[in-house]
Amino acid sequence: MSAASHEALRAELEQKKQELMARLERISANLRRGKDADSKERAKEFEDNEVVDALGNEARAEIAKISAALRRLDSGDYGTCTECGTTIEPGRLEAYPYADECIDCAEFDEMRRARQ
Repeated sequence: MSAASHEALRAELEQKKQELMARLERISANLRRGKDADSKERAKEFEDNEVVDALGNEARAEIAKISAALRRLDSGDYGTCTECGTTIEPGRLEAYPYADECIDCAEFDEMRRARQ
C-alpha cells in the first residue's frame, strides 16, 4: 500500500469514527433526557430507548472495529486476515475498509454463529 493510499484510508477511517462518535453522543443524550409523567407515554419512551440503545451498541462495535483497523494500519498488518493470515481481497477492503478477515473466514464465522 502506498503512503498516499495509506493516508487516504486513515483519513477515511478517522472520519467514519468521528461520525459514529457524534452519533453515539446524540444517542446518549437521547437516552438521558427526562421521562414523560404519563404512563402510556413513558412506556413508549422505554420501548424507543431500547431501540436507541441497540443503535448505540452497534455504533460502539463499529468504532471498535475501526480502531482495530487503524492499529493494523500502524503495525503494517492491515489487509491481512486475522484468522488465517492470507491477504484480504482489495474489493472486500474497498467495500468494508475495517474488515479483519478474508471472505472465507468471515463466512465460516457467520455459519458458526448461525448454528449456535
